[in-house]
Amino acid sequence: MRLRIFLAFGNHCPTVRLSRAFSSASRLRKVDRPINQQLPSSPARTRFAPSPTGYLHLGSLRTALFNYLLAKATGGQFLLRVEDTDKSERTTLYREHAEKLLQSGHAYRCFCSPEKLKELARRRASLGLPSDYDRTCDGIPRTQSDDRASAGAPFVIRLRVPSEPPEYLDLVYGLVGKPNHNKKAQNLGEALYEDPVLLKSDGLPTYHLANVVDDHHMDITHVVRAAEWMSSTPKHLTLYNAFGWKAPHFAHVGLLQDSGRQKFSKRKGDLDIRRFGDQGIFPEALLNYVALYGWSHSHKSDVLSLPDLIASFDMKFTKGNTIVEPHKLMYLQKKYAAKYADGGGPQFEALVDRVFEAIQQEFRTPSWHPEAEYQNPVNGLELRTRVANVLKQTAKNYTTPPDFFDNYSYFFYDVPLPEFKDDSGEKYAICREIGAELSGSIEFALGTMRPEDWSESALKEGISAAVEEVEAKNKDFRKQIPAKQESPLLKHAFQDVDIPILNLKEIYKAAQLYLRWGIARGGSGPPMHTAMAILGRDVSLQRLYELHELLQAEAVKLGEDEEA
Repeated sequence: MRLRIFLAFGNHCPTVRLSRAFSSASRLRKVDRPINQQLPSSPARTRFAPSPTGYLHLGSLRTALFNYLLAKATGGQFLLRVEDTDKSERTTLYREHAEKLLQSGHAYRCFCSPEKLKELARRRASLGLPSDYDRTCDGIPRTQSDDRASAGAPFVIRLRVPSEPPEYLDLVYGLVGKPNHNKKAQNLGEALYEDPVLLKSDGLPTYHLANVVDDHHMDITHVVRAAEWMSSTPKHLTLYNAFGWKAPHFAHVGLLQDSGRQKFSKRKGDLDIRRFGDQGIFPEALLNYVALYGWSHSHKSDVLSLPDLIASFDMKFTKGNTIVEPHKLMYLQKKYAAKYADGGGPQFEALVDRVFEAIQQEFRTPSWHPEAEYQNPVNGLELRTRVANVLKQTAKNYTTPPDFFDNYSYFFYDVPLPEFKDDSGEKYAICREIGAELSGSIEFALGTMRPEDWSESALKEGISAAVEEVEAKNKDFRKQIPAKQESPLLKHAFQDVDIPILNLKEIYKAAQLYLRWGIARGGSGPPMHTAMAILGRDVSLQRLYELHELLQAEAVKLGEDEEA
């Protein structure tokens, strides 16, 4: 396969499945040494090198982003390189370099059969030892090795790792020292050698060889990757030294973990970024989200656009693994939605289109009730326009298209009016107590409003006028109740009267609850004068009439129950 290089980081990356990493990072000794967290003084040339199959993992997206930010912050270049070691058209190049290592004595042919290696691994496992190679074939004379290879005997080429692999200065952990010797293996008389395979028996390279050769020929200066690759870095440095090449600078960042401190696994399908796209997560929010894990910044807010990240990026990576917090992504999603709504433009229009399509799809599902299906525009507004109007008012709470429809469905079809029940809590109790007064005053104030005057400002004034009228009636009625019920007749007349004592603020709150019960069917959303302006005069008055009828029916039923 032709190796493709992309010089820009877009919203979409190819789906990937990264190779399984070695698990012996704990065998490396980290030595304290001051770490330079400043950016390099010269342009950095970085890369992201995924496998061409599988999907892009959230941690891999973060790796790509860190490499991209490092390159852009220094005026350098970021390369996207597809590591296709199974079908590579660069196989000849890799074979040539493997042959050079054979000639220099830094590599050797291994003719051990898969069965022999499996048996070695089983024996080592029974002893509680790692399954490293025992260098059985290292002692084969070169001429004999050449003859066996020429005769067609299957073999692999292994790197001869020195007994003391090179130290290196990690940009996160400082000086990483030599591996500890396995004393248990020494006591058991077992020889352990981490001699990785460079060229497989089919002539194709392994990741170790292809990665180092490609990085060198592409002049990569810095490599930011997950900490699980720290155990492989001495092997890669051994290759650089064997070829006589200058190695890039390495920065190993901690792994992403779930709340149980378990590593996210691609094999379990954890955090495939396609899932975020399917859910409607903004690419900007997702990039912002992953940038916050394993890197610290000096901004007061965590809401950082891609230009913000580039401008403030440095090498202040945090040590250790990081717990991923899903709620943080929803926080950023709301912030970006509000930003798009405030700014308008293509980003907001794209959001409207996405929500509009999701609602249309909802109406097309087989489980949707035909009688409730959206058919005619409400208030003369087509569905997409209504979506845009609602989004402008609710963007600060926006998460995903399905949640948007669930929360604000009353804007798009006639949601049934919920019945008032005793278990509804005290929230709506005041509506029941002064419902008659609220109903009459609100319906009069809004019902006399002309269609051309139906606007947010006019509705807000109308609601305030209705509230003031209810307050005045409340005061007048209480004056009719004697402070001292000395008259036996008046005492009998008012003994069961329980008129709530409410001030203007409390009545206004009751009016908002009353309107939300009737207009929004008890749901959340923008202020009621805004909601009614979006829904229009006819729909709003019809819903208030339905609530009035419900309260009237409850009052009649209550009276009948008392008489009974």
